[in-house]
Amino acid sequence: MKRILVVGIGNLLLGDEGVGVHVVSRLKESALPPGVEAVDVGTNSYDLIDCLYESERLIVIDAMQGGGEPGTIYRVPFEKLQLRREGELLSSHQLQFHEAVEMARMMGCSPEITVIGIEPKTIDWGTELSPELEHRIPRVLELVRQEIERI
Repeated sequence: MKRILVVGIGNLLLGDEGVGVHVVSRLKESALPPGVEAVDVGTNSYDLIDCLYESERLIVIDAMQGGGEPGTIYRVPFEKLQLRREGELLSSHQLQFHEAVEMARMMGCSPEITVIGIEPKTIDWGTELSPELEHRIPRVLELVRQEIERI
């Protein structure tokens, strides 16, 4: 079985911006299949370089502004994020996340990466998710498990 890392990105102090970390925290509360690990990267996308080297597949969970209603869930291959064309889905960590992946690729490491993004409602001081995002976490967890099974 391939080694799979589920990585949560986000700032817990900025409300919905921390959704990736909240999802990974809840994922850690349940049993994960062999070869799957959940990791909280927080806001330091350069920690992703270690994650990239430790896995063959990465599932990244993050807040993503794609123009949908708050709580909208997006599934995007990393290559789609790299395009950066007007109207594309963009992670709020895209520049740092993108740089970390590019650095790892320059060093010969290139696992397949899928990003599951959740449209935020509020990015402002606070440690709680908006009700719209809190309500969607069970669905995000279900999608992460489906992604793991698909792999």
